[in-house]
Amino acid sequence: MIDDPTNEPPDPASVEGRPAEGARPPRGGLRPDRPKKRDVNGWVILDKGVGMTSTHAVAVVKRAFNAKKAGHAGTLDPLASGILPIALGEATKTVPFVMDGLKSYRFTVTWGIETDTDDAEGRPVATSDARPSRAEVEAALPRFVGAIEQVPPRYSAIKVAGERAYDLARDGEIVELLARSVQIDRLAVVDHADGRTVIEAECGKGTYVRALARDLGRMLGCYGHVSALRRTRVGPFTEGEACKADALEAGAPNGNGAHLRPVETALDAVPAVPVSRDMALRLMRGQAVILRGRDAPSEGKAFATCGGILVAVGDVERGELVPHRVFHLGGTARPA
Repeated sequence: MIDDPTNEPPDPASVEGRPAEGARPPRGGLRPDRPKKRDVNGWVILDKGVGMTSTHAVAVVKRAFNAKKAGHAGTLDPLASGILPIALGEATKTVPFVMDGLKSYRFTVTWGIETDTDDAEGRPVATSDARPSRAEVEAALPRFVGAIEQVPPRYSAIKVAGERAYDLARDGEIVELLARSVQIDRLAVVDHADGRTVIEAECGKGTYVRALARDLGRMLGCYGHVSALRRTRVGPFTEGEACKADALEAGAPNGNGAHLRPVETALDAVPAVPVSRDMALRLMRGQAVILRGRDAPSEGKAFATCGGILVAVGDVERGELVPHRVFHLGGTARPA
């Protein structure tokens, strides 16, 4: 709305972003029209650089596509680089499936110093002159493989009495976080030299690599912290399909489509079930449908497609698909 104190219709030229003849231009010069936000649906696999926050990364991608809605699947610390899957539009409904998927990391542990943040950004809280050998590190790793109990770092996004742990820690409060069960499937040393060890890890949701480095250092009696961290996989998304932020920013919104993956890519580990148009309409109303056919799943998660277009995802219970999320991706008439 244009504030016009004369109550007269505004000059058409000023509405289009050009000052009317004799009018005083807005402070700071002409304000270019903002591009209209678009309905963009899909996944962008960003290779986040060191120093960028996850929130900033989402803003970059959202702006690059002029997208109305965006979110990420799993925070990546500013000091870390690597895979940050960003969901646009309807893809935000599939974020939990990506976050529950396997994650892979390559990280460097610097021995001899433990910090209050468990990474290179924090201040030292314990030091040692001892340095482990590669054989000693490799011998310790099996203790951390499988279902283990892990105490998250004090500087983490975990909520304590409604507040983030890192906010409490920054205010000087002593934060005591409870151990919780996490799953680590694989740990392997890939390099060891000059008081540092590079380790590859495959783990499940909720695992903190910083805490792993801290606990390894304590077990080895030499202390340690993460000095470099890169995430190489999140669920179905890997480094091979990732793009850089500067490539997105250099491209036009309509020209960035090559970096957009289909919404259902996040559901690669979930069985797909084709349904008829009538069944699709029922699912989109939130109603369950009976799945028929020899290959139809009888239990577990599944997603339905109609004409190759994603319609809904939910649970199969006694041969019925109960939708939990429905999608509006076009190609199927919406219910009245």
